Amino acid sequence: MNKFFLLGLSLLVASVTFAQDLPTNPEPGKCYVRCTTPDVYVNETVQVMTKPAYKKLRTVPAQYETVTERVMVKAPGKKLRVIPEKWGTETLTYVKKQAGSTLSVSAASFSSDSETLEIKPAYAQWELGAPAPDCASSNPNDCRYWCYKGYPAEYTTISITRLANDASANRASVPEKMGSYTKRIVTEPARVVEEDVPAEYANITKTVLVKDAEVIEETVPAVYKTVTKEVLQTKGGLTTWKEVECELVEYQALPINWNLGSATLTSQAKNLIDTRLMPVLAQNPGVKLEIASHTDSRGTSSSNQDLSERRAQAVVNYLQTKGVNPSLLVANGYGENRLKNRCSDGVSCTEREHAVNRRTEFRLINN
Repeated sequence: MNKFFLLGLSLLVASVTFAQDLPTNPEPGKCYVRCTTPDVYVNETVQVMTKPAYKKLRTVPAQYETVTERVMVKAPGKKLRVIPEKWGTETLTYVKKQAGSTLSVSAASFSSDSETLEIKPAYAQWELGAPAPDCASSNPNDCRYWCYKGYPAEYTTISITRLANDASANRASVPEKMGSYTKRIVTEPARVVEEDVPAEYANITKTVLVKDAEVIEETVPAVYKTVTKEVLQTKGGLTTWKEVECELVEYQALPINWNLGSATLTSQAKNLIDTRLMPVLAQNPGVKLEIASHTDSRGTSSSNQDLSERRAQAVVNYLQTKGVNPSLLVANGYGENRLKNRCSDGVSCTEREHAVNRRTEFRLINN
C-alpha cells in the first residue's frame, strides 16, 4: 500500500513540475518547443612549436698520406711432388641377373544393363484459380477458388555397366644369369718427394692517418606556427519556449533517394537538405531537430538497424558542415522497427509497398 502511495505522489510531483515548465499565456491551437541558448565561442591565436630546436653536426674528413713498404707476400715452405701409382687388371664374375618371375594379367570383362529410378515423387498442392468474371465484390480475392491438384511421379532410365569377370594374374619363372667384369688394381703404390720452396717479397703502398676526422656542432632554432582555436566566451543553457508550426513537431518526410545499401549523400540529397531543412532551422533558431531514418523489412534486422543509423548520421554530419550547432541535432535510426504497413518479415509485398517503409523524416523536438 505504501509503495502505491509513494508512486502516485511521485507522478503528481512530476506532473506539477512539468506543468510549471510549460510556456506562460499560450494561445489555443498553437504549438511550442523548448529551446536552449547555445554556447558562444570566440577565436584565439596561440603559438605552437611545430619543430623543436636541435643540434646540426657537420663533419670534417680525416687526412691521410701514402707510404711504400717491402713485405713478404709468401713464406718459405716445402713442395711435395707426387709420383703416381702403377696399375694392373683383374677379371671377376658376378650374378648379372637374379632369378625371378614374370606376371601376365587377364583384364576384367563387363556387360551392359539399365536401371529405372524415380527422380521426383508424386505430389499434390493447392492452386489459386482465376477470379470469376461476374464477381459482385470489389475485392477480386472474394471470387477466387482453391483447387488441390495432384501431379504424378517422374522417372528416368539410366545405362549401367555390370562386372562379368574380374581381372586375374599368372606367374612364370625367369632363370638366373651370370656375367664377368675387369677391375683395375694397384700394382705399385704412389709416393711423395719433398722439395724446398723459397720465400717471395713485394712492394706495397698503404695509406696512414695524418689527422683524424672531427665534428663541428651548430644549433638550429625551433620552428613555431600560429594556430587559431575556439574558446568558450559565454556559456549557454538558458531555456525559453518558442512558437513553431504545429506540423513541424510531427514527423515530416525528407524524400532522399538513397542508393541501395548506401549511406552516402548524393548531390541531389544535399540540395534537398539545403532547400528543405536549412530554412526550417533558420526560421526556428535554438530549436532541436531530430533526423529519423527507417528501412523496409528485407535483409537482417541488425543490418537494417545499422544502415538506418548511418543514413540519419550522414544527414546530421552534413548539417554540421553547414554551420548548424551539433547540440541542436539528434540522429536516430529505427531500422525495420516502425513499418507503416503490413510488409513485415515473411509477408509478400510489392516494391511500392516496401518503398513506403524506406523513408527519412525530421521533426522539431524539445531541447
